Amino acid sequence: MNKKNLPIIAGLILISGLLLYFYKAGYGEKLFKSKASEAPAVTAQPSSEHQAHGGGPQTPSKADKEETSAETPTVEISDDSQKLIGVKVTEAAVKPFVKIIRTVGRIEYDERKISTVTMKFEGWIEKLHIDYTGRLVKKGEPLAEIYSPELVATQQELINVTKWKKQGGEVKDKNLGGMLIRDSETLVEAAKQRLRLFDISDAQIKNIEETGRPFRTLTLYSPASGYVLQKTALQGMRAMPGDRLFDIADLGSVWVIADVYEHDLPFVREGHSANIGLSYFPGKEFKAKVDYVYPALAGETRTAKIRFTLPNPGGVLKPQMFTNVELKVDLGKRLAVPEEAVIDTGLRQVVYVDKGEGNFEPREVTTGVRADGLVEITKGLKSGEKVASAANFLIDSEAQLKGVKPLKLKP
Repeated sequence: MNKKNLPIIAGLILISGLLLYFYKAGYGEKLFKSKASEAPAVTAQPSSEHQAHGGGPQTPSKADKEETSAETPTVEISDDSQKLIGVKVTEAAVKPFVKIIRTVGRIEYDERKISTVTMKFEGWIEKLHIDYTGRLVKKGEPLAEIYSPELVATQQELINVTKWKKQGGEVKDKNLGGMLIRDSETLVEAAKQRLRLFDISDAQIKNIEETGRPFRTLTLYSPASGYVLQKTALQGMRAMPGDRLFDIADLGSVWVIADVYEHDLPFVREGHSANIGLSYFPGKEFKAKVDYVYPALAGETRTAKIRFTLPNPGGVLKPQMFTNVELKVDLGKRLAVPEEAVIDTGLRQVVYVDKGEGNFEPREVTTGVRADGLVEITKGLKSGEKVASAANFLIDSEAQLKGVKPLKLKP
């Protein structure tokens, strides 16, 4: 044998041995099987035209894909995990809704019972009977004595026409006398009316008629009982027509003015009952009803004012006292869940519905009124369904990690 062919023969023998080894180890059988499995996959693929005519298996349609994607999404939390994170489940139910509005009010003067004493003629205050603010006065009590040349002239006119009236009765000619009496009576009544318009009392006018002489000063009397809120009158000062001398307020009843936030305003109506309390009277409450809801809001606080009227027979309720106001508004029965059960993302509200066996479904809902720890559900839940009311933020975190999102709420 040629020595040059020995390496070639040795190499062929080595390769044959390796192939025999791999075949006995099973690698060759696997290789053949894999090729055999690939071949039918290529030949069994149906054409799109054949599928369109109903021949052979079909791929999922668009409607099937939408139906699959619209399946209810759930996140699974095992019972042990629920106990560990403190999950609590509450049933959605129709419950009576009573909204309680608590706010702060303050006591004010009843504007309907404030009287003002104003000058209606030019004059000088020669004597001041009410000499300080806050004094209690009674109706008909003297306030000030005023000298006025106009008052003196009107008094003199009344005295003169009264004399003419008496002289008319002494005329022998009855026709002439009757005419003088009728004319003088008209003048007498005109002079009296002028004094009345100057706020001169009937008693003073009668005194002028009886004495037949004018008085240097005439007295102004209080038109109502109450406390002097403001006093601008000073003894000796000159007062002109239109000058305000006294403001008098009757505290037999007072107003309570309370502020209500804009979002609570739709629930407040005239006639609603309220409980009003004061720190001045611990443990005592006053019952009142809403008298009036003011038509405008305060731009700085976004609140509207509401008004109550309280009787104040003993004068114990003093203006500018602060009060606590509590309004209870009955809203009827509504489907509700605890406020903690609703997660507000800013764009939508989500609850996690317990589907059983540790599965929770994230569901978008529409909320309504909130009252006393409850929130109304107007859409998205039914009575009897159970929702997670505690640890729902942890359930939501698990859902976010797993990519589970609630279905969009249908309009």
